[in-house]
Amino acid sequence: MNKEKKKRAPGGAAASAVGIACNLALAAAKITVGALFGLVSVMADGFNNLSDCGSSVVSLVSFRVADKPADKEHPYGHRRAEYIAAMITGLLVLFLAVELLRESVDTIVSGGDAHNSWIVYLVLGISVAVKAGMFVFYRAAAKRLGSDALKAAATDSVCDCAATAAAALGIVIMQLTDFPADGWAGILVALFIVWQGAKILLEASSKLLGQAPDEELIDRMKAIIHAGEGVLGMHDLLVYGYGKGVTFATVHIEMDAATPALKSHAVLDAIEHRVKDELNVTLTAHLDPVDLADEQARELEKKVREAVEDTDGLEVHDFRLIRGAEDKVVFDVGAPYSCPKTDAQIREEAEDKVKALGSYVPVVTIDRR
Repeated sequence: MNKEKKKRAPGGAAASAVGIACNLALAAAKITVGALFGLVSVMADGFNNLSDCGSSVVSLVSFRVADKPADKEHPYGHRRAEYIAAMITGLLVLFLAVELLRESVDTIVSGGDAHNSWIVYLVLGISVAVKAGMFVFYRAAAKRLGSDALKAAATDSVCDCAATAAAALGIVIMQLTDFPADGWAGILVALFIVWQGAKILLEASSKLLGQAPDEELIDRMKAIIHAGEGVLGMHDLLVYGYGKGVTFATVHIEMDAATPALKSHAVLDAIEHRVKDELNVTLTAHLDPVDLADEQARELEKKVREAVEDTDGLEVHDFRLIRGAEDKVVFDVGAPYSCPKTDAQIREEAEDKVKALGSYVPVVTIDRR
């Protein structure tokens, strides 16, 4: 993980610096040409590149912040700063879309007034080529570094290509006809940019709120856990992500209660180390001892499972039979988020099914998964 951090921070900073340099050059060229030839659309495109510089600065700062080690106020590190940077980029993209939409409508209403010059087409052509190159560059860097901020910058570069190409096409059509083509093309581009900006915001905000872990990661963790010596089963696997390369997880692992405590601990310890080495996930495993010699409890557990797990994807785990003046049947019911029933309904139905099996006092806990 430390090697990854050493490679990641300089790589992200370098990618952001390239973005700042390219966007500054494009902004200067477009604003100058737009002012000289009275092309508001070209000037607006230049100011868009200037705003992209701001996005690159945000990305650069986010890499610096994300690279900071964990501290007392942030014990899990600062990697989620990149999600915030991606959201800021998404907001800037949406701001661009609104400005393009407003400008396009004004152009349609006024009819526009385009001027022909090979310098205009040269600048716009170079801009499209540079932005296309930046898209490829950002996308490769985002994939290599696992950065949402750079992924958002790649999307923004595609939007810029479309906006610049539409501006150039609109100028050509306007010079050949009286139709305000650049205005209508601008509206289409603006709507496309709104869609891209919304995608950036939704994805970044979802990860910031705590997005569900990747299914492939879950499957690999389960395979490692089930491969542990003497492991009978597992449940309550919870995964928490705090940014690229910072992932924690907890799980309950079932083993024979007759297994010596030191041996059980060694098995769980080996599983935790393997998950860390192979998946870079810090796992904390909790031992759930299962009394395989208690035939009455095992038979009762089987009946409870058959009664409770028959519908809605419910799953029984952490089963215990506590004997006393009144025998208590204690267990958890795992319920998928897609289950339409409330926790209270699931609990009540499970309790009724247990009572139907005999004079037991059910103690049921509901886990959503």
